[in-house]
Amino acid sequence: MAKFYVQSGNFRTTVSADDIEKAALWVVHKAMGQVMPVYDDHELLPEQKGHVAVANGLMVLGNTVRLSELGFESESCTELDTFELLIQWHQLMIAVSRLEELICGKGDGDLANCDSTERLAIV
Repeated sequence: MAKFYVQSGNFRTTVSADDIEKAALWVVHKAMGQVMPVYDDHELLPEQKGHVAVANGLMVLGNTVRLSELGFESESCTELDTFELLIQWHQLMIAVSRLEELICGKGDGDLANCDSTERLAIV
């Protein structure tokens, strides 16, 4: 896996990923996970998640996501459109949800109803 330096808006991090697109999608996933119930997260209610995100300094993505293997300030970088990445991320979340339903045989997406073998298959 390669190491990518990723920055967008007020967010700046390094990500290990197979390629640039996967690194960018991971950043979108992390940003969306701050305020949306991405998984069956029973620890916090959506409203509480939003308050925690604001208190911890909300990650806000800009119009593009800049990625480089050479560093944050590198001139050699790739810029990807954040909105296009968000569309891809949304499609992936729908696909994962459908897979959970197929594997668990229920429409609620609750992995607690799956046995451990089924959960491993999903992850």
